[in-house]
Amino acid sequence: MSKKRSRIHIGLRTIKTVAAVIISMIIVDFFGATSSKLIFAMLGAMAAVQPTFKESWESCIAQIIGVIFGGVVGVLLLALKLPSLMATGIGIVLVITLYNALRITYSPVNPCFIVVLLCTTADIEPISYAIGRIWDTAIGLGVGIAINTLIFPYDNSNMIHGTVESLEKEVIRFLEDLFDGDDVVPDTDRMLHKIGDMQRQLTIFENQKLLRRMRMQHQELEEFRICEVKARELLARMVVLSHIKKPGRLNEKNRAQLEELGAVIRDQRELDNPTDLDIVTNYHVIQILRLRRDLMAALGREEQIRNSEPENQESKA
Repeated sequence: MSKKRSRIHIGLRTIKTVAAVIISMIIVDFFGATSSKLIFAMLGAMAAVQPTFKESWESCIAQIIGVIFGGVVGVLLLALKLPSLMATGIGIVLVITLYNALRITYSPVNPCFIVVLLCTTADIEPISYAIGRIWDTAIGLGVGIAINTLIFPYDNSNMIHGTVESLEKEVIRFLEDLFDGDDVVPDTDRMLHKIGDMQRQLTIFENQKLLRRMRMQHQELEEFRICEVKARELLARMVVLSHIKKPGRLNEKNRAQLEELGAVIRDQRELDNPTDLDIVTNYHVIQILRLRRDLMAALGREEQIRNSEPENQESKA
């Protein structure tokens, strides 16, 4: 019996994170490193290396806000000369309360961490310590966001292309199942799932705004958005056909086009004296084939579909 071996995958973002941490620590060490300096530089670097530029920027803002909040609260509590544990508890409550009151959606862990350090470390100069932590964190954030933005930035455009191409195959599979000669009507769950995947990938792509390629990315995003619109129209047409208990008979033109696309049509009913159901069925098949053509044309694959272009008009059977 064969055993499944788990594969340990070290991704590019992991490598970039390690590089950002090491470079940040080297820079901080140049100015005289301590354990706390290295820790804050490391936290800043790791926070900045996110899947998209937008997420990296938001993470940087969260870190800076956290360090400033923690530093200010810690300095104020030390000025009150309270016992360390009491000051720590009050400081954590104060930070969380302020975050909620100001509707700051970032995690309050970082400022609470600074409050604990300030309130429990003896013989510390609070103002210089707080400023130093902002500086150390900023170094890590700057290095992290520079590496994440400039060195092999995350690009999921190939994944979106692959999703759209799989949608096109799903359309052919659906029509093949629809006209396989049995009474079981295929559902559209897989199509809906793939459209959901494409929407999530488009959100990631849209958030990956890089100044040096913003115009090119904007054009590609528009193409992907067109694909999404066409895919949802396709889904709507497929849902209509899936609600018909038994589809009508295919006309010769639609049958020929589906066979040219590689579909195996087992429904061999002849179309004599077409009924309303036959006309409606063929109309939706024509629209689905047209939308499939538009979907692939949006990806620049017109040459692969030019021989299978359906007419954009209602079939008269």
